[in-house]
Amino acid sequence: MLLAIQQEKEPLINNCPVCGESLGDSDQLNNMIHMTLCFDEGTGSQTMTGGFLTDKQASYGWMFKLSEWAHFSSYDVGLNSGSSASHIVVFDRKKQRLVEERIDGKIVLSMRAIYQSKVGLGIMDKGAKELLQSISEKQGRKMNSFESAKDIPKFIDFFKDQINVADVKYPLEHFKTFNEFFIRELKPGARPIVCPECDNVAVCAADSRLMAFQTAEDSLRFWIKGRKFSIQGLLGREGDHDAFTGGTMVIFRLAPQDYHRFHFPVSGTVERFTQIPGALYTVNPIAVNSKYCNVFTENKRTVSIISTKDFGKVAFVAIGATMVGSITFTKEEGDRIRKGDEFGYFSFGGSTVICIFEKDAIEIDEDLLAKSARSIETLVSVGMKLGVSIKKQTQMQKPDIKNLALES
Repeated sequence: MLLAIQQEKEPLINNCPVCGESLGDSDQLNNMIHMTLCFDEGTGSQTMTGGFLTDKQASYGWMFKLSEWAHFSSYDVGLNSGSSASHIVVFDRKKQRLVEERIDGKIVLSMRAIYQSKVGLGIMDKGAKELLQSISEKQGRKMNSFESAKDIPKFIDFFKDQINVADVKYPLEHFKTFNEFFIRELKPGARPIVCPECDNVAVCAADSRLMAFQTAEDSLRFWIKGRKFSIQGLLGREGDHDAFTGGTMVIFRLAPQDYHRFHFPVSGTVERFTQIPGALYTVNPIAVNSKYCNVFTENKRTVSIISTKDFGKVAFVAIGATMVGSITFTKEEGDRIRKGDEFGYFSFGGSTVICIFEKDAIEIDEDLLAKSARSIETLVSVGMKLGVSIKKQTQMQKPDIKNLALES
């Protein structure tokens, strides 16, 4: 206890005892999480699978937190432990540090009650799915009313550290309804696209929290706990299952405060769209990490197939969620597109985009894979680098047979 109190007042540890990295004097929250993950890797066990943490919990002292996190994962505990927590810890790729994503504590408690218990999912089977649909439709109509515009300033204030109004294309008085602000466009150049002329470089499709996995099987080990999840189930009966068997999967989770227009990660041609009806579960990690439901394969979604020169076929799945009134696409079948082009938008609510690449088609950036393997989402923006084409790399590495012959 004395050591913990001392660490809070005047830190005794200035460097991480595992990796040796210097610890910031004024960033206790980040330091505690950093050391927890390092100690975890040293034991070879996965202790913190993307957990919740409040400012109050952070003030308990680093020694207590290390001990607590070593025994349970916050997403996997029930209502008895950590149910009052109201923040998700994610890694900000731009700032290169761990940050907290703000969520109302009452909402967290409700989601835990519904999605992480047999009783809650039993209620779902007895009509709650229809209730979620009804509530979402009602909320969608409300957010399209002129009266809803008065909620815009309150929304911005609640997420004041996570919404950059300076990036928005139009002034706030331009938006006549809340939903008009929610599907806001950004100023040209607000989201620069990495290597715009290089089609062999894929980019992030949305402002979101990203998880990337070499295979769907990896995602089941580290993130998705639903027992029935599969690529086949995600793409539906008409999907190109064979083309994506063993393929790489990238999940982009959009929170309500995010810019809600999604963009193409690759250049190519929009081959087709397939609408798949379904439920409107939340896409929050509490539900995704629940063993009692299969959010991605049960929710309403639209599957589009993009044909590319460098990556083969890419499946782009836009998934509806609780409070999402609709998914709107701004491109049509047959359209030629460039990476970074706008593809569509989600109306009010948080939602998810999942991209499936063919097997051995893309090499995802190592930092994204490393964080995902530790069950930590990475905060990314549209246009950030996602990975490079393996096919293109292979072609570049092939020797010039003609020149070799001449040299010999």
